Amino acid sequence: MFLNSVLKASQKLLSGFYTRSVVLQKIDWLIYINILLVIVSSTVAQSDNIGIFAVFGMILTVIKLLTKPAEKFRLTRADMFLLVYFMIVLISVAGSSLLLYSFKGFCKTFIYLGFYVSFVHYIKDNKSKIKYILLALACAVVLESLYAFYQNFLSVSAISGWQDVSHLNPEEVMTRVYGSLKPYNPNLFGGYLLAALPSTLILVYLPLLNKHFKTSLCGLVCFFAASAAIILTGCRGAYLGLLAEFILLVVITYRFLKPFYKKVFTWIVSVFTTVIFFLIISTSALRARVFSIFAMRNDSSNSFRFNVYSSCIKMLKDNFLLGIGVGNQNFREIYGLYMKTGFDALSAYNIYLEIAVESGIFALIAFLCFLVCNITRCLNYIFTRRNASVIYLTVALVSISGILIHGIVDTVFFRPQIQFIFWIMIGIIRVITDRDGRVYLHD
Repeated sequence: MFLNSVLKASQKLLSGFYTRSVVLQKIDWLIYINILLVIVSSTVAQSDNIGIFAVFGMILTVIKLLTKPAEKFRLTRADMFLLVYFMIVLISVAGSSLLLYSFKGFCKTFIYLGFYVSFVHYIKDNKSKIKYILLALACAVVLESLYAFYQNFLSVSAISGWQDVSHLNPEEVMTRVYGSLKPYNPNLFGGYLLAALPSTLILVYLPLLNKHFKTSLCGLVCFFAASAAIILTGCRGAYLGLLAEFILLVVITYRFLKPFYKKVFTWIVSVFTTVIFFLIISTSALRARVFSIFAMRNDSSNSFRFNVYSSCIKMLKDNFLLGIGVGNQNFREIYGLYMKTGFDALSAYNIYLEIAVESGIFALIAFLCFLVCNITRCLNYIFTRRNASVIYLTVALVSISGILIHGIVDTVFFRPQIQFIFWIMIGIIRVITDRDGRVYLHD
């Protein structure tokens, strides 16, 4: 591989500098700090400021690759599909009719993928830090959940039209919390909590391995508190993602239980499901919100999305091969030529349709193949092994499943608060399952 040849030559030239430099000897710690800062800043900082820490981490990783002996790139089969996706996006940007807007969108994509590469190169040599990274994410989501309860107690007012209340009685209007994430939006907050929720499982399963049952019980409280916070967002896409996460989590947990505990677990799940069902039925605001999912065109939010989908499909038909170029500004300018009057939109409200519209159908296929490869390897590892790594993979898989289901009806996936969590989870899968289906790219 040409790139590894370049790295080898650079490392040979700079190895003495690496050996003598105290900073370079501690460069992994600096990368680790930047990963944690990305997680922490996601809860309070503006989108552009979150990316600054990711960029710092990328720069440090490049310095590490150029100076530390024996560092090299190694691609899995899944990574090959991601590389194909990146190349198609690059070609799509070059061919965009709005090059400047598309280039800005491409820079964001480059930062996300660069963060993934940086994270993988750090974690592969520091697998013990996976636990602490997930714990940091768990602490962030617990604090945000507490803030959500506080906002619900205050009955915060909606900043914009977040709910169709035209057919609702006053008692059926739901208070929708939005946390501290910027920009304030309950759908973004719901998507963030959904992506980060599985990290709280670290507080449940790791203590169980050491028979610390009280600690595990506290972790379970954190998990259900974060789940309740998702309900308080009123984000219906997050509701669907939460359901998917629960089902997947139940299936995986059931797989590892002994026969006696399987019966107890089944009973607990049944009782919990019954309680949730009656909670929805008995709470008028929550009932109205959940049932509006199935209202189709009778709900203005649903109808709006259907109109956007229709316009985006027309855009895709006219830009089938390479799309219109990436970026929300680019999307909005082109979408204006196809939209139905009165139905302006910032995105396609479906991440799969968004990828296809922006970069073409082949970019979507490459991205889906990347996901399928990682998910397949993850499932194969989970169901064929019994070790602590299974817990980390379960967290990652449950998180990704929620994000992908939510993405069917919303595109908050492209916000950095969710994107960085997604790439952290993908990176965990990539590193832990690296021995399966690995492709070496030799010099």
